[in-house]
Amino acid sequence: MRLILIEDHHRLAEMIRLSLEADGFVVDRFAALSDARRALAGVTYDLILLDLGMPDGDGVELIATLRRNKVMTPVLIITARDGIGDRVRGLDSGADDYLVKPFATAELAARCRALLRRPGGTLGTVLEAGNVALDTTRREVRVAGKPISMPPREVALLEQLMRQCGRVVTKEAVDAGLYALHAEVTPNAIDTALSRLRRRLTAADADVSIHTAHGIGYMLRAPDTSTASRG
Repeated sequence: MRLILIEDHHRLAEMIRLSLEADGFVVDRFAALSDARRALAGVTYDLILLDLGMPDGDGVELIATLRRNKVMTPVLIITARDGIGDRVRGLDSGADDYLVKPFATAELAARCRALLRRPGGTLGTVLEAGNVALDTTRREVRVAGKPISMPPREVALLEQLMRQCGRVVTKEAVDAGLYALHAEVTPNAIDTALSRLRRRLTAADADVSIHTAHGIGYMLRAPDTSTASRG
């Protein structure tokens, strides 16, 4: 799950980023609307976290522009503006939720998950492939009904592969789903994560397998090469 955080207060932004990354999100952070617009034009995000009082403009204007251009990515406003008029203006511009500073990072993460559980969102399903099940909301993995411990990055990688079970997921798509834009990633980071995920699934007697399409990407295979989901 990839989020864009548009917040100019560095200390707060870093606190939010670290907290959400610990919850398994990939976070790209920008301190100006101009930089955020460029990122939004080239990257597909699952959720937008937006401060209204930015140094180069009002966040409400960005929301209105996105909605006029039919970009329906959920927007969660995070702001110090606590007046009823501010809330109404923000929500009427097209935002999906409004959170007033200061707030607990646990509440922010819960609101993110709630937005992503809405119809058409990223969360809210249990993905299944063979005897492997992944609760996309709780970020829990089970093999044959038994929970297995898995770090957030491997859970994110497994989710990507399960959502495309039986189809190749390109290296570029895997990279975009696992790492923020400015993250320092070693050349073999993805292969290392895949190797660890393979070993973990094998040790748990999973009946799925991960195959490498050399130079292209990776594919998860289940006994019936399909993935089902339930709400």
